[in-house]
Amino acid sequence: MSIYWYDNRTIKLKNAIKSWEKTLEDVYPIRVKDKQERVKIEFKATSIVKPKVSVPKPRVIIPVFPGTNCEYDTAKAFNNAGAITETFVINNLSPNHIKESITQMVNYINNSQIVMIPGGFSAGDEPEGSAKFIAAFFRNPEISDAVSRLLNQRDGLMMGICNGFQALIKLGLVPYGEIRDIKQSDPTLTYNTIGRHISMMAETEIVSNLSPWLQNTTIGDRHQVALSHGEGRFIADIDTAQQLAQKGQIATQYVGQNPNGSVMAIEGITSPDGRIFGKMGHSERVGSNIGKNIYGAKDQGIFTSGVKYFK
Repeated sequence: MSIYWYDNRTIKLKNAIKSWEKTLEDVYPIRVKDKQERVKIEFKATSIVKPKVSVPKPRVIIPVFPGTNCEYDTAKAFNNAGAITETFVINNLSPNHIKESITQMVNYINNSQIVMIPGGFSAGDEPEGSAKFIAAFFRNPEISDAVSRLLNQRDGLMMGICNGFQALIKLGLVPYGEIRDIKQSDPTLTYNTIGRHISMMAETEIVSNLSPWLQNTTIGDRHQVALSHGEGRFIADIDTAQQLAQKGQIATQYVGQNPNGSVMAIEGITSPDGRIFGKMGHSERVGSNIGKNIYGAKDQGIFTSGVKYFK
């Protein structure tokens, strides 16, 4: 592709972009210098978990924490997929307000089939790490028990995107499938290698069909997904990462550029049975007027798959 100038000269588009980006590259770098190699992964599940009881219109509870900013897009995505959504603002004004929020959240979980933790910047991502408040809230024994019942007795689903993914991994829900104490050697999400927040579109690939969240996709499908985070670099020791790959728990990988320097270019992982899914890319940010100048498929069908699971 070329750009045509008024004096009949042409310049290749990639050269024009390179020249445009070069001006401030030394001050504000836009690419990771120490790239992690992308390891080719492909996991074909022989079976996908199913719920014991079908639900025509599953209910989704979307908690809104201080700093959450994706609840509207997330609710819209689930509503368009045929679910019934409820957003609930967590009130942290005082200890009593937090207690009331805990009681209400337990009731919402008990009456829902899906718990969805949306993206944002919980408590401003401070101090020293994002999603700490969300993780502390879910570690409350009453909420932890409600989540356990949802997952183990009622075959429910959970998903966390961006800040929600950070919460899931701090809780142990991914990759372990349960709320548990985290060891220093466990996988986590940390600061992007580039050293700052990134806001861009990135190409990702479906590499496992283990999760019911991905039943409407095919291994090898690629999508353009919005990224907006400062702490999205997935890190784990190589043995752990390889075990996740062998079990089909690595669901999605970055293709081409690895924007945050994640190990094995990992973008999203699941619990062992696939019913809990955490990912950095904002799959809810799709629509006919979103990213119109970005080529490629954008809708991963994740929300449709989650609703379809219960039917």
